Amino acid sequence: MKIVEVKSLSKNFTHHMAVKDLSFTIEEGRCVALLGPNGAGKTTTLEMLAGLQKPTKGTISFLNAKKGDYREQIGYLSQHPVFYPWMNAEEFLLFIGELSGLSKAEAMKRTDELLEIVGIAHSKKRRIGGYSGGMKQRLGIAQAMIHEPKLLMLDEPVSALDPVGRREVLEMMKLLKKKMTILFSTHILHDAEEICDDVIMIHDGNLAVSGSLPELRRKYQEDVIKISAEENLEEWAKTIATWEVVSKVEYRDGSVEVFVKDVAAARSPLLAEIKAKQIPVTSFTVGHTTLEDLFMKVVGK
Repeated sequence: MKIVEVKSLSKNFTHHMAVKDLSFTIEEGRCVALLGPNGAGKTTTLEMLAGLQKPTKGTISFLNAKKGDYREQIGYLSQHPVFYPWMNAEEFLLFIGELSGLSKAEAMKRTDELLEIVGIAHSKKRRIGGYSGGMKQRLGIAQAMIHEPKLLMLDEPVSALDPVGRREVLEMMKLLKKKMTILFSTHILHDAEEICDDVIMIHDGNLAVSGSLPELRRKYQEDVIKISAEENLEEWAKTIATWEVVSKVEYRDGSVEVFVKDVAAARSPLLAEIKAKQIPVTSFTVGHTTLEDLFMKVVGK
């Protein structure tokens, strides 16, 4: 069932068209990654969905929303959330809960539940000013969920975190996606590939690619053999580019990436070629292209 439908969404600022005729749907119970490089229009899109920016044109429709007011159905965490450092986590969530229209009793109940869910119940009496980056993001996600939204939207939830904080938040998102619909933006393709079900990829404000992760893999994924050696392989790479089983060859960072039509048919002759020419290979890896490879192809890099 569709929880949100976006049609021909555009946002025009004075000297810049940030989002251009964007259309997509989000299905209930899915975790959706909004992908794109910095400046692609991800934040503007999320802010329009959250009601913080008014679209220049286009429509946003939410499941069961009345009179176009869907604020009760969404929870939103901005890229740079602001907290009151003198408050503790419990006080902050109670405050946000009452601002969201909950009674004091309801806000207290939700606060206790959410502090457990996001894993900071043990620190609920500590001042937020003493929290780590990962703890603040956990608290930010809790405040976005205080009113039990249908859709949780997170803008670059891990981009400002250290590796430990990033891993904490990603693991928490894996748990949350079992309970609710999530839309999160990121320019870190590996994170999206790890936890999302569906992908909406935008570039320069335009929709580039969208679909489920398995669907995109079936459609765009290629087999690739990566070879590194103790010597420069660029000239050798040109000779194997003409092989029938080879789709293309790319030389980057001292390694050769051989895109092949059939791994089984390509592996043996490549190994035989390496042995015959006594190439001092340091690594020979068989794998597949990633979401990042697809994105680089989409943006033309």
